[in-house]
Amino acid sequence: MYYPAVKRILSFYIIREISTLFLLGIVLFTMVLLMGRLINLTELVVTHGVPFTDVCKMIMYLIPSFLIYTIPMAFLLAVLLAFGRLSADNEIVVIKASGISLFQMMPPVIISALVAVFLAFGVSTIGVPWGNSAFRDFSLQVLTKNISATIREKIFWDDIPGVVMYTDHYDEKSKQMKGVVIHDGRNQSRPMTIFARNGVISGTSGSNAMQLSLQDGSIHMAGEADLYRLVHFGEYSMTVGDKESSAPLSRNESDLWLPDLIKFMDDPAIPANVRLRHRIEFHSRFTFPCASFVFAILAVPLGIQNRRAGKSGGFALSIVIILSYYIMMSVVKTLPEKGLLPSSIALWIPNLVFFGIGLYFLRLASLEKSLPRMQLKMVLDLFRRSP
Repeated sequence: MYYPAVKRILSFYIIREISTLFLLGIVLFTMVLLMGRLINLTELVVTHGVPFTDVCKMIMYLIPSFLIYTIPMAFLLAVLLAFGRLSADNEIVVIKASGISLFQMMPPVIISALVAVFLAFGVSTIGVPWGNSAFRDFSLQVLTKNISATIREKIFWDDIPGVVMYTDHYDEKSKQMKGVVIHDGRNQSRPMTIFARNGVISGTSGSNAMQLSLQDGSIHMAGEADLYRLVHFGEYSMTVGDKESSAPLSRNESDLWLPDLIKFMDDPAIPANVRLRHRIEFHSRFTFPCASFVFAILAVPLGIQNRRAGKSGGFALSIVIILSYYIMMSVVKTLPEKGLLPSSIALWIPNLVFFGIGLYFLRLASLEKSLPRMQLKMVLDLFRRSP
């Protein structure tokens, strides 16, 4: 009765250590990744008068796209710091002296890792497509309500998906433009470029769209088989940003739900390179969440060996591992594009490599053997010397 009770208490103790650091890591890494977007969103409030509540909604929609990366990062940092502290306080020695081996300490870590995996999987399959689609649609609403905050003279403006616009002169009060150039690529089979001497821009009531009234210009349309058509007009009206008219293929792969990705990557009518992008995105929805489980196996022996470096060393080590993992993931994504490996195999290579290294390190740590520390020491010394 005593031994199972000790293991149960120890399991809850390890889970509590990891959970606290895991939540702190999510907040830390998410805030770091949000910084770049926060600068642009804050400018909308300070300079252009966009309501602060609208900016908060945009931030909420952006968070899932960051969580898919920050959850594995935070879990890696949590396990490294948790076992680093246990090792530094000699609690690992006491636990082993009580008859509990390193492998017997792994179940609470595995349970925590599975929770992180399911959380990341939910974010990747539900949160990311929901957040990206909601952010795009809501941004369009903000743009149409705050036209003066978006249009700029002598700057190519591409905030509305599929449309790029340029104007030589724009009057914010009257919403009048002069020297207008618009490239409309929403219909990929027949893109068109519009030149107009004058134009007026306005929002349309009851929809997420902008109405453009152009005067004295021409429309250049390209089609299949090198077909070309030129139309001159005295007055031309067009609507851009209409939510209902958005074609599925104009959306980014990360905006699509899993059934949509499956449909597009198996549709022979879609170009092969587009289908490949959808296939890579589909498999990445599963590989990224599984990184939390892989990091759990790798972080335990590294955390135990990293007891002298403290929290700063654990943070530095986590950054090195994360960078190595995502660099490898970026490299293997090019293999399907070159036809060397199918995406179903290539995208799992980083997880398999890091999982194998983690098992090797875990075995060395269980046998009380030192890990290869030369490269680790060099990395940590480099972080200590940096200002």
